[in-house]
Amino acid sequence: MKTRELLKISLRQNAIFIPSEMIANDVKKLSGTTSVLLANVSKLGFTFSESLLHALNNVNPKYKIEVLEVLREVLGTDKNWTPLVKEWNIPTGESVLDHIITYFGNVFKTKNGTTLQCGHTIPDNTFPLERYNGCPFCGTPFEFGKLENIGQGSKLKMLELWSEKDLNDFYISLLQSKTALDATQVDSLKMAMQYLPLPKTEVAMKETLMLVIDLLIENGKEDQASQFLKTPTDILRYLWYKNTAMLQIIEPKTIIKRTSKNAQHFHNVLDTSVQARIASQTDLKLKYSRKECLMVANWLNNMNMEVEAMCETMHPKRGMWVRFIRALRLAEYSKRKGFEKLIALMDVFYNKVYDVWQSEVNASRLKFDADKTFALLKQRPGLFARSLFSNMLWFGAEETIAHFEEIIDKVPARLVFTLNMYAQNYFDKNMQRSVKPLGGINKRIGANQLLGLYEDFQLEAMKNQIEELCLLAMKKRFSKIANTNKTIYIDPQLFNIPVSIGDRSETVQDLPVALMGTRFSVEGNEVRLFMQWGKDLPAQHLDMDLSCHIAYEDRSDICSFSRLTTTGCQHSGDIRSIPNKIGTAEYININIDELAKAKAKFVTFTCNAYIKGSITPNLVVGWMNSKHPMKISEKTGVAYDPSCVDHQVRVTQNLAKGLVFGVLDVAKREIVWLEMTFGGQVVGGLDFKGVQALLSKLNSKLNIGSLLQLKAEAQGLTITEDQNADEVYTAQWAMNPAVVTQLLVD
Repeated sequence: MKTRELLKISLRQNAIFIPSEMIANDVKKLSGTTSVLLANVSKLGFTFSESLLHALNNVNPKYKIEVLEVLREVLGTDKNWTPLVKEWNIPTGESVLDHIITYFGNVFKTKNGTTLQCGHTIPDNTFPLERYNGCPFCGTPFEFGKLENIGQGSKLKMLELWSEKDLNDFYISLLQSKTALDATQVDSLKMAMQYLPLPKTEVAMKETLMLVIDLLIENGKEDQASQFLKTPTDILRYLWYKNTAMLQIIEPKTIIKRTSKNAQHFHNVLDTSVQARIASQTDLKLKYSRKECLMVANWLNNMNMEVEAMCETMHPKRGMWVRFIRALRLAEYSKRKGFEKLIALMDVFYNKVYDVWQSEVNASRLKFDADKTFALLKQRPGLFARSLFSNMLWFGAEETIAHFEEIIDKVPARLVFTLNMYAQNYFDKNMQRSVKPLGGINKRIGANQLLGLYEDFQLEAMKNQIEELCLLAMKKRFSKIANTNKTIYIDPQLFNIPVSIGDRSETVQDLPVALMGTRFSVEGNEVRLFMQWGKDLPAQHLDMDLSCHIAYEDRSDICSFSRLTTTGCQHSGDIRSIPNKIGTAEYININIDELAKAKAKFVTFTCNAYIKGSITPNLVVGWMNSKHPMKISEKTGVAYDPSCVDHQVRVTQNLAKGLVFGVLDVAKREIVWLEMTFGGQVVGGLDFKGVQALLSKLNSKLNIGSLLQLKAEAQGLTITEDQNADEVYTAQWAMNPAVVTQLLVD
């Protein structure tokens, strides 16, 4: 089990982990088992580097089998990939009238038809039953086929060799990451922590720290964990993580509202939003043992922080703290001898005998007292950075920038780059920005109304001021770092990969990872979307929908369960019930030439939960692409080929009703990987202007290549096209976003 999990971690980084003790020999000639492994892996769309091939040639055949099994598991070759329709690329001709006739035929028990396993009778001259693998009326599949056409991919993805050092370096890089980890990185870190000893290194992010604290507490090291808890917010974050498995402190009312909304349905009879709200409230109830209560009481009592400062930190989440104080019986523990600080904390907190910094800022801002406002903001550089744009519009750019220059060196690098990236969109009067509230779905908001007070040339000057200030600040930071190297190599691909700042992807990428905003070129004329769900679940009604939204210059179109055939797109049929344990699948074929001829601009890929609740966990969505035509099984309609998979993600979180997982730019023939949640039961609920706002946000992001150019300029390095340079930065290096964040020097 240990090696399988570690193999999965390495595969996400485009590598295969082989422990050094497993490499028993140094044989150069390929053995029979190695040749067979290479052939099987190539059918899955992968190949091995020379060093990896040599290492695999000298390991036990059992480990080779394990490598192949992990690849097959990740690619889902053992799942059911059979769609509802055979040869679904040819329309069946079914219509709404067929469904109406079938409905009345079943109500009035018609005898002129065929009765299927599900109990429905399909009247004669309606659906062409010979074309279906299941019931066309209720979407229940009966026939299942295996993968037939594999190895059609026009590209093989190269896998590299990982040693213990590579694995440990990756482990440390996750702990040291200067930006919040996404779902894939969190999953990898949890697996590494389960099977590898915790390295001695500084943890950079609070969210990552919660995972470390949880590990220490599980191992009975509560005292050791307490040294990492610097503020009451750290304690609250840990307690909430244990209760909800969420690393961010999302308010209970937000979770309850999302859960309730996800249970709404078009048909009132199927609406269970009230029951879902009650169930969610029950799930969020707090209950702690005496041991846990004493542990938290000790943490608060021994915290090296003034009582008033602790209360101010607790104030923004006051409602949550009241609930936790009751559940943890802190009033009772505060009466014990030795808990004097805890009783003082309780007294000050409940009587509100403390000042709140943010209220002072707001008050002085409303009074237009610039001196006091900026004096307060300088005390907390991070919050000054986050409010910089609005203060520039409120107090004027010159005065605000002058005050911000004094403390910019204390602002975390990720915030400095964020300011530089988002200024372009913020100061545009006509731009709608994409935002994602904590625990919510992606939304678009209008421009700040204060922008209307300024002329275009003034707003342009503000953008330039911020850009110059931020770039100068980062150059100063880079130049302070001693570097004896003379040359640097920057892979051209790095100019297409954005720096991971501010994106918390909530889906897991089990194949080699890609950052949000990464662009995939389409070699052929066809893109094939796929969705697979229901693996290991018992047979039941579980209706997930694969859809796409097609945007034209003056109109829009959709391809979904309600519109199986449209210009340039063909759906494989709507499955609404899953078979026992093996899951089921849907596809959409996208013909780029046909869409280009019709003057389509973008195609947005989405999946939705049509039934009550959110998208089912472990649902997998992605797309395939190959220079050569991709075949569809004539017998069963199976159209999945692991060797053609460009990108796939697995849903793990349980608050999304709808998910955008990619956008095809028809003219450029490239797909942008992005993740955007929305609250729609069907693709019609998608706000395409919101997608455009998110694309604009991703386009404004700093790319890794430009960041390295800035570093080279500041440190006097010569950029060379030779990979034998003193510093080498390749696309493989950028596969680990946590390593890239080390460039964000503070």
